[in-house]
Amino acid sequence: MKTFFAIIYCVVWPFFNLFHPCKAIGRENIPEGAAILCPNHTRMSDPFFVIYALGLKIRPRTMAKAELMRVPLIGWLLKKAGVFAVERGKSDVGAVKEAIKCLKGGDKLLLFPEGTRHRDGTIDESGKTGAAMFAVRTGAPLVPIFIPAEKRWFRPTPVVFGQPFFPQVEGRRASADEYKVIAKELMSRIAALEELAR
Repeated sequence: MKTFFAIIYCVVWPFFNLFHPCKAIGRENIPEGAAILCPNHTRMSDPFFVIYALGLKIRPRTMAKAELMRVPLIGWLLKKAGVFAVERGKSDVGAVKEAIKCLKGGDKLLLFPEGTRHRDGTIDESGKTGAAMFAVRTGAPLVPIFIPAEKRWFRPTPVVFGQPFFPQVEGRRASADEYKVIAKELMSRIAALEELAR
C-alpha cells in the first residue's frame, strides 16, 4: 500500500506541481504518530493539496465518499493508495472500524470534517462529529487545516496547518452534545487559519 502510494505520488506530482503548486505553512505543527488531519473542503483537488503539502514522508490514510470509490479504475487506484470508502448519511460501521484501526496503528487519517464541499469558500461552523469521535476514541489529536477556495493556475496555493489539539470530555465516552462542541471548536480553529493564508 505504501509503495503504491509513493508511485502514484511521484507520477502525479510533476503535473500537479506545475499547474497547481502548493505552499505549506505551519508544517512543523504536524505531530509524530497518529493524528487526524482535518481540512476545510471546497474543491475535489483538496486532498492533493494536503498530501503534497505534507510531503512524501507522511502518507496518510484518506477517508473518501463511497461514490468516488465506485468509479472504475479511479476507485481501484485510490484503494491501492490507502483510501477507504465511507457511506455518507449512514452509520458505516466498516469505515469507522477502519479509521480507528488506522489511528491505533499510529497512522495519520485525512478526512474532511464538513462532510461535503462548500464551493464558495464558506466554512460550516458546526461540521460533522466523525473527527471528534475518532479523536476521543483513539486519543489521537485533531489537526485543523485551511485551504483557500481560490486556487490559481501556476501560482502557489497556501495550505495552513494549525496546532494539534486533544479534545477533552468528562467521562470515558463522550455524549452527542460533547461531540458537537468538539466539532464546532475544530471548525472554528480551521476558520481562524484563513488569516495566515493571506
